[in-house]
Amino acid sequence: MSKFFYGIEDLFVNGLFAPYDFFRFMQNWWGSNSVNWIFAIIGLVAMVYWMNQLKIFNDNGEEDKSITSHSYL
Repeated sequence: MSKFFYGIEDLFVNGLFAPYDFFRFMQNWWGSNSVNWIFAIIGLVAMVYWMNQLKIFNDNGEEDKSITSHSYL
């Protein structure tokens, strides 16, 4: 059974996460954190998109803002 878990370890350490070793040993801070910056930019774009969609529904009056919209209220 332990060979199964060592196989999973080998897959991730030597296979799937191997490209991250390149970033880890870079001497440039901006280069080594480029993946984090890409994820941060994607998250920011998704948040702006979501806020715009919420504003569209709010402006159209489609949001149910009545007090009885939820049973616990």
